[in-house]
Amino acid sequence: MGLWRLSVNKISEIFGTRITHRLHGNLNTTLEQIEHGHHIFRAYWKHAFVKQYEKFATFLRNEICSNNLADFGLRKGLDHLGEVREKFLGITERFATFQARCLNAHVDFPLLQRLALPITVGSAKYPGIKIHDARMIRLMQVLLNAGTTVGGWRAQQLHEVLLTSFGLSDKRYGLNQLRYDLRKMRAHALLERDGNRYAYRLTDKGIKVALLFVLFHQRLYGPLANSLFHHRPDARFQPDSKLEKAVHKADDSIRKVIQLLDAT
Repeated sequence: MGLWRLSVNKISEIFGTRITHRLHGNLNTTLEQIEHGHHIFRAYWKHAFVKQYEKFATFLRNEICSNNLADFGLRKGLDHLGEVREKFLGITERFATFQARCLNAHVDFPLLQRLALPITVGSAKYPGIKIHDARMIRLMQVLLNAGTTVGGWRAQQLHEVLLTSFGLSDKRYGLNQLRYDLRKMRAHALLERDGNRYAYRLTDKGIKVALLFVLFHQRLYGPLANSLFHHRPDARFQPDSKLEKAVHKADDSIRKVIQLLDAT
């Protein structure tokens, strides 16, 4: 999950460098050997990559491979092994830290309540962002998968990807609607511009919020919305299944959370 959410800017940060126009080599992520049941995640940078894979069906192992130590300002030879080790340990530490943060996305109710409130920036007032807003969920999901966009997303690029990925028409979700959503996310400090360019990427807060929203919908809200247990015609009906009882209990809790967010 952590590597899947990596953007090119985050890959560059993990390897301790900045992205420039003179960058040579690779800058992407891959997921390999899916068909074998033992996934191998790789994040490529220049002539090196950091790899994570399953070890003995128990541990996740992180490794770094480099075909050109000059990319890191290092020299070859056993005499310089200590410098290489120190440099690479820092990279694996940053990689593991980012992935742990992604996997530690949990429900932060005060954050959800603050996001649901309207916010004023200058003379402009923007509405809140609510966790059941499907339009914002789609936008966050695309922004999280920005691994192939080096300099951030332009509005036109985002619009094309959204229409293609979710089968939307321009009439249903126009470019002006997207620009409004981007302004709303910027007002809540979830987006930032790439310098003076009209290109956008998620802030650290934006990554946390987007992960929370997307994972909530993928792992909980989506399955419940399409559950066979969704309709209960008889209010006196008491299900015998423990699973069904748990689903109804979770559904009631989520409904109460949404009502509280609407009330605020």
